[in-house]
Amino acid sequence: MSFFDEVEEPRADPPTAERRRRPAGQTRRPSGGRQPPGGTRPPGGRRPPATEQAIRVRRAVAALALLVVIVLIVVGVHSCQVSQTNSALRDYSVNVATIIQRSDDNGARLFSLLSQSKGTSNAPSLQNQVDESRLTAESQLSQAKGFSVPDQMAAAQQHLVLALQMRADGIADIGQKLQPALQTRSSGSAVTAIAADMARFYASDVLYKDYTLPIIVTQLNKAGIPVGGPNGQPINNGQFLPSLQWLQPSFVASVLQVAAPSSGGKVAPGLHGHQLNSVSVGGTTLQTGSTNTLTASPPPTFTLSFANTGNNTENNVTCKVTVSDASGSTVATGQTVVPQTSAGGSYNCQVTLTTSPPKGSATVSATVVPVPGEKNTSNNTLTFPVTFQ
Repeated sequence: MSFFDEVEEPRADPPTAERRRRPAGQTRRPSGGRQPPGGTRPPGGRRPPATEQAIRVRRAVAALALLVVIVLIVVGVHSCQVSQTNSALRDYSVNVATIIQRSDDNGARLFSLLSQSKGTSNAPSLQNQVDESRLTAESQLSQAKGFSVPDQMAAAQQHLVLALQMRADGIADIGQKLQPALQTRSSGSAVTAIAADMARFYASDVLYKDYTLPIIVTQLNKAGIPVGGPNGQPINNGQFLPSLQWLQPSFVASVLQVAAPSSGGKVAPGLHGHQLNSVSVGGTTLQTGSTNTLTASPPPTFTLSFANTGNNTENNVTCKVTVSDASGSTVATGQTVVPQTSAGGSYNCQVTLTTSPPKGSATVSATVVPVPGEKNTSNNTLTFPVTFQ
């Protein structure tokens, strides 16, 4: 057989399209015969169970982290709101304590002015000074109306404003009644009107202490804010009216050194009046002809011994002590009221100065204020030179 007669080997058919096409979802094996991590995917293209579990864990961790962030944001916002609320409550309570202290100080000046009254001769100056107190009270009222008020303190604010309004109105009315009160003909009705204004001051103290202050304390306690003490919120318990005696027209008249209003009837016939016999401090009788030495602090208490030298029973008899410095200016006063004295009777009244007088030389005047119908007033007062130590 010749070379050309060799039998030809059959030729391989080219790969068909079906053979070239790989089944859907089947991955090509990496070169080098390596398997992909986790092995080949199961038929259908689904991930292995281990991979699915890892994804779920990562999602859970992410969700938990998101939840923690949300909680922290909510807590932070709430904490900020609580802090702002507490700050507003503190600021309001401080504002109230401050304005009440200023108002009480203004009241102390007012009553000091009235206590230093020297009768008709002092009327114009006294009225001008009282008018200054009125302007101060009105300014304080305006400041209070401008306070930033938390919702929890709305009721307290209403009571506070009303209390300060009463004080401003009372001072204004007293200023208008002072001139008539210091005039003999019109003193009775004017003094009664001034005593009625004192009732406004008393009502303002009740309104503040029994309504404004309890609301403030309650709301501070609810917020967990300590009240009082060295580390707590300051609370002012002061008051405007120094004594309930000011509610009595007879007491007001004695302070202004005018006749007390009559009770509606005529003065009884016969003699009226008292005589001051002696004055003592701590059991030692003061001498008019020589200097007396007294302790300035605490404020001394003077005992006035006097007698009813008339033939009538007298009501609401006022004992008064005034301390004047070398220039004649009043530096301290005190007074008290004896409810009733009988004709021919002897009495003692205790008068404590409202403030300590300054140390040094002074003049002390003790007086049993004249009663209605009293004509002889030359024996109602004793004066002593005193050195306060």
